[in-house]
Amino acid sequence: MGSICELCGKSAQTGFRYSHSHIRTKRRWLPNLHRVKARVDGTPRRIYVCTRCLRSDKVQRAL
Repeated sequence: MGSICELCGKSAQTGFRYSHSHIRTKRRWLPNLHRVKARVDGTPRRIYVCTRCLRSDKVQRAL
């Protein structure tokens, strides 16, 4: 699983971690993904969705 939301396409972002002496090292920010059972094209499926999509009701949960 690549860390990517299957609805909005949000994926990992890169940047630098700065130490106290200002030495830069690469780091990644990963999206907050949850594996939910959702209704996709009328059938229930398990998909990875970010919490922003869950909170804004972009996904229809299949219970």
